[in-house]
Amino acid sequence: MKLHKLFSFLIILALASCSGEQLPKPKAMLRLEYPEALRKSFKTSKYQFQQNTLALVTEGSNSSVTLDYPLMDGSIFITYKEVNKNLPELLRDAQKLSYEHVVKADNITEQLFINGSNRVYGMYYEVEGDAASQAQFYVTDSISHFITGSLYFKVKPNYDSIYPAAVYLQKDIRSIMESLEWTD
Repeated sequence: MKLHKLFSFLIILALASCSGEQLPKPKAMLRLEYPEALRKSFKTSKYQFQQNTLALVTEGSNSSVTLDYPLMDGSIFITYKEVNKNLPELLRDAQKLSYEHVVKADNITEQLFINGSNRVYGMYYEVEGDAASQAQFYVTDSISHFITGSLYFKVKPNYDSIYPAAVYLQKDIRSIMESLEWTD
């Protein structure tokens, strides 16, 4: 008899607790805000540009540079090469590198870049999707200087998650391209 009363009580309790309509939680959007970019001049023996003060700069060999952004877990890698009758090969390699991401990319947008007053000519590639790099670029003076740059994050590429940081760093890349000047 006691077991019957306990069982009846549990059934009534279970039915009473199921009152009210259950609704799914609304989707939330992650809002990441980064500080406005403050810029300062950065100079190598071959070129100079305005860099974001949030970036930690590491100089490598042959005027190559890494801009690390610890707040976003991302880096912009800049590689310098001298043009020595090999401009077509350098251009081909830079374009090939940009399109290696086409397998994972949803879209790759090309934007021609020309700054005639500073003799800086190139191409900017914005990569959408779960590709390893969200932006690539190259610039040259067509005579003696050639620079390639790539944006990478230190996390598994998930475009939705890294999108705010990617947009912020893509603006930094454009700023680097726009402010770039050859120093020799």
